Amino acid sequence: MKRMISICLAAMMCVLGASAQAIYDIKVKDDAGREVSMADYKGRVLLIVNTATRCGFTPQYKELEALYEQYQPKGLEILDFPCNQFGQQAPGSIQEIHEFCTANFDIHFPQFDKIDVNGPDASPLFTYLKSQQGFGGFDLNDRLGKLLDDMMRRRDADYDKNPDIKWNFTKFLVTRDGQVVKRYEPTDKMETIEADLSRLLSE
Repeated sequence: MKRMISICLAAMMCVLGASAQAIYDIKVKDDAGREVSMADYKGRVLLIVNTATRCGFTPQYKELEALYEQYQPKGLEILDFPCNQFGQQAPGSIQEIHEFCTANFDIHFPQFDKIDVNGPDASPLFTYLKSQQGFGGFDLNDRLGKLLDDMMRRRDADYDKNPDIKWNFTKFLVTRDGQVVKRYEPTDKMETIEADLSRLLSE
């Protein structure tokens, strides 16, 4: 019996390890069109976010930069992927987006090429992230969260049942060994994200 339990535990650890490694098999393109392996970020805590420059949540860039300045020396990387799929709120080229973000928010974290996060052309990275952490629900006490929930529920009463990205500034937290441990919707408070980051970085 003990041997059977040991075998089961070992199998579970192998599955978890394989799952965690899967993110490091993915390649993405940076803002200059160069291919970047996610394996380059092994050993770092990652906060991966799809962004837009003309969104009600765009001021979160300022909060993200503040997190980056505080925690990057401790092992954090914030990976920014602009996406134009939600209200066409990320128009322009990646160069124009980068200029906007540096001029208005003085960001220093890595910014990558524009991508789709849903649909047939979705980035493999975000397809993987969604497979690991489904939609967590908007904060209905937040004005924008209530507006988004009302808008989406009118289109699809069961919109919250699928793992698709719902809007700009959805974030995924990834541990140093590649496990996708949490998903934050755009209405989630930055204080909550910071507390989780701080805990992971201190482990």
